[in-house]
Amino acid sequence: MSFLQRFNQMDWDDISLSIMSKTGHDVERALNKPKRDLEDFKALISPAAEPYLEQMAQQSYALTRKRFGNTMSLYIPLYLSNLCANACTYCGFSMENRIKRRTLDQQEIEAEVAAIKKMKFDSVLLVTGEHETKVGMNYFRQMVPVIKQQFNYLAMEVQPLEQEQYAELKQLGLDAVMVYQETYHPSTYAQHHLRGKKQDFDYRLETPDRLAKAGIDKIGIGALIGLEEWRTDCFYVAAHLDYLERTYWQTRYSISFPRLRPCEGGLQPKSVMNDKQLVQLICAYRLLNPEVELSLSTRESQAFRDAVLPLGITTMSAASKTQPGGYAMDDVELEQFEISDERSASCVEQAIRAKGFDPVWRDWHSAYSG
Repeated sequence: MSFLQRFNQMDWDDISLSIMSKTGHDVERALNKPKRDLEDFKALISPAAEPYLEQMAQQSYALTRKRFGNTMSLYIPLYLSNLCANACTYCGFSMENRIKRRTLDQQEIEAEVAAIKKMKFDSVLLVTGEHETKVGMNYFRQMVPVIKQQFNYLAMEVQPLEQEQYAELKQLGLDAVMVYQETYHPSTYAQHHLRGKKQDFDYRLETPDRLAKAGIDKIGIGALIGLEEWRTDCFYVAAHLDYLERTYWQTRYSISFPRLRPCEGGLQPKSVMNDKQLVQLICAYRLLNPEVELSLSTRESQAFRDAVLPLGITTMSAASKTQPGGYAMDDVELEQFEISDERSASCVEQAIRAKGFDPVWRDWHSAYSG
């Protein structure tokens, strides 16, 4: 059974009610179990778990140190294009926003890469708007090998592709793909995706299956926190992860926690998650799954990132620019969204070391296997 088939058997309202009806007893039972399941995860993200946050944090810390040691992997996003053929209410790159559009050519990419390499990064996330004709496979075939020459680990966050296209990109050096469902609530999804191929909820939902079948080393999933009620959306992320790990056990997985940030268009969150609740969610994911990589971006503030660094996070971005040409050019305009942690890479490195952790610039898995 595919995840889409499983998804169609799940009921959003029933899941939401189940989460909200969890009790302190359910939370204590989950905390005392050596291995948790999705029902335990419901308890750990429920309002009933809030008084147990300190216990959750202690267990999350211990599980993370046992599996990942005192390391923190670092990566940086490289925005190649802000062209987009979708109209999405929450994104600064939406085709309906009147902004200057740019797609980097090889010379511009090489300048960006040089600027990034000076900051010590060896893991890069390539990001584009979703425009398959002008920024599609032909563009990727040209640029991925050029960029891969300079980086040990190469990830992408672009429009969903076909399985054979992912397989081709893997041969060109692609290691990981991040593909976020944004929200697992179909009608809310439809309200925020107004034009373009991203309107196809089912096709996007099945993208991780195509990635795994293509042999991509790591797949990143997540929900854009704020589009829908966050607890239920994040439960669906956990259920999706559970399915993927059981079905494609040879693949690595990561989860991200993007909260809505200000952007062109100014969408207000439907569901507001405060900092304490984000800590609860991070710990809940770690208690559910000691192996999954948990990533925190510069959407979050310096103070918050430094505080939660030991509790379950394994990967962080740093010195991020969210527009094409942001590292090497002066005449750049719109960001995809506003970042919050604006520290340099060296400042983030110092903060990580001050917490007693070792910054890791090179992906250990790729280095080991290569």
